[in-house]
Amino acid sequence: MIGTRRMATTLAVIAYLPLLQAQCDRWQQRVKYTMQVSLNDQDHHFQGTAELVYTNNSPDTLREVYFHLYFNAFQPGSEMDVRSRTIKDPDERVGDRIAELAPHQIGKQEVGTFTQDRRSVALEPMGTVLKVTLAKPLFPKKSTTFAYTFTGQVPVQIRRSGRDNAEAVAYSMAQWYPKMAEYDARGWHAYPYVGREFYGVWGDYDVTLEMDSAFTIAATGVLQNSHEIGHGYPTGKKPLKRPQGNRLKWHFIANNVHDFAWAADRDFKHTMEKVPGGPDLHFFHKDIPEMETTWKELPGYMVRAFQHMDQHFGKYPWPQYSFVQGGDGGMEYPMLTLITGKRRLGSLVGVSVHESVHSWYYGVLASNEGRFPWMDEGFTEYAGSEVMQVLFPRPGDPHASAFGGYRSLVESGEHEPPSIHADHFITNKAYGATAYSFGEMFVHQLGAVVGEKVLRKGLLRYFDVCKFKHPEPVDVERVLEKESGLELDWYFDEWVNTTRTLDYGIRAVMGEADGTQIVLERLGEQLMPVDVRVVRKDGTSESYHIPLSLERGGKAPDSETFPFASLTPWQWTDPTYTFRLPMEFGAIKTIVLDPLQRQADMDRTNDTVELPTGASGFARP
Repeated sequence: MIGTRRMATTLAVIAYLPLLQAQCDRWQQRVKYTMQVSLNDQDHHFQGTAELVYTNNSPDTLREVYFHLYFNAFQPGSEMDVRSRTIKDPDERVGDRIAELAPHQIGKQEVGTFTQDRRSVALEPMGTVLKVTLAKPLFPKKSTTFAYTFTGQVPVQIRRSGRDNAEAVAYSMAQWYPKMAEYDARGWHAYPYVGREFYGVWGDYDVTLEMDSAFTIAATGVLQNSHEIGHGYPTGKKPLKRPQGNRLKWHFIANNVHDFAWAADRDFKHTMEKVPGGPDLHFFHKDIPEMETTWKELPGYMVRAFQHMDQHFGKYPWPQYSFVQGGDGGMEYPMLTLITGKRRLGSLVGVSVHESVHSWYYGVLASNEGRFPWMDEGFTEYAGSEVMQVLFPRPGDPHASAFGGYRSLVESGEHEPPSIHADHFITNKAYGATAYSFGEMFVHQLGAVVGEKVLRKGLLRYFDVCKFKHPEPVDVERVLEKESGLELDWYFDEWVNTTRTLDYGIRAVMGEADGTQIVLERLGEQLMPVDVRVVRKDGTSESYHIPLSLERGGKAPDSETFPFASLTPWQWTDPTYTFRLPMEFGAIKTIVLDPLQRQADMDRTNDTVELPTGASGFARP
């Protein structure tokens, strides 16, 4: 027999279990790479062997698989080259540079011998994609082993990856190996590489990199043989003992990641800093005097950034993270970022914060960046803005620029639905503003719907229940519905799948015998709940929240950020909404909609009404 206290505890746990569930618990494919790679720094060619164990956790029988061959994008006539030269607003980092590459400057990626469980397969190269017709079907819940060789030529650095970048970093090795494409409930995602970002299969990587011993290497994962390497890596209790010869083999292991990147340079300076209770942070930059001051200050800021993210957005799960000078701006990879390093302190911290915060959204949650770029960039921008506000406090809303970017996009006439695949936006401007500005605004604006406290708790919950599960928009929706108790499908459907815009206004204010009547109107097609603040002439004020009928409820009052009284819901089919206040008309000075400016209202001129002394009413023409 269960005792009374134990029974109560058991029942409480059972009652709480549904709160921990979310939509994210769907099947995931799995990979396990073992690769040995050798790079020749004289001709920039590399060759490798790989054994890849692929587990089909889907309910489908697979008869072919696909790999990405990203380096083939850096060849004249590639889809990336043509796209860059024909899009309305080319990325200036690419432009027509690919078309002008000489044979010794292009990128190459080729697969040689390839077997499945020791049986030969048919290969069909398709530019930046390789189709592999299997020797035998791969049934559900079964694994198979691929063994293959590959060769490549590192291109002159054009976009993210390559050699000899503008800051003279020798090698930025991202998207460098034949990478298994992801297969999920929508099938294969073997996207051609035209310059956007990535989607990968969860798995474990065991990678050995061999090159001239003068180079220092930074990589995804944890170095296993630091006692043979040195180069700033701690050797522990083992004395440094390098093998004979002028080449070194660097052995890295990374578990539960979906990509592997590395960088190498002869002049890297390597330092480390520990996050208390968290990962080791590694810093790699060119040993150049003018960079030394800012890079010396960077570790302290990044320790605080990781601590804030761990506390407010979820615990970083891996043992290390590396900040590496390289690439062409800033780009995130598992346990590592490539950033340009010749920056002032604010810029260096800013790019480092943004790229490391990607570890939570690109790294741990890992939504499909092709289909949902705003889920990666937007959430990262939101959390990064919060971190930067802690590191460099400034008055005002840290997310205000996101609303400005979204407004600029709408006013440009190039606004496209955020649900469009990242590769297929008509302009780079629309893609960028949608992924970054709209995405951050979308998250921040949710606070106006569910409440700021609920949003913060919901984002922690989202990370906790969806980590390592490739969440989609519905997963964010369901997590926040469970956290808030509200229906949010209307918010996700309208904002993600349309280009409708938001505009509410104050239509009329009229005095009555028993108080004041206020009439609001919806002028835009977009739907939202409405916050109203009424300021009296004596300086006191009262705030109200008008839920949207589709929410089937309303956000709870927040005594810290916005204490309010709830009014009856606005029926979503009604173009106007009328409410009455037990307050004399003559006592009112100002009425303001969205006083905290948490919503993307496109016309602020109709959000505020000033009632001068002696006025008998207000009606908008």
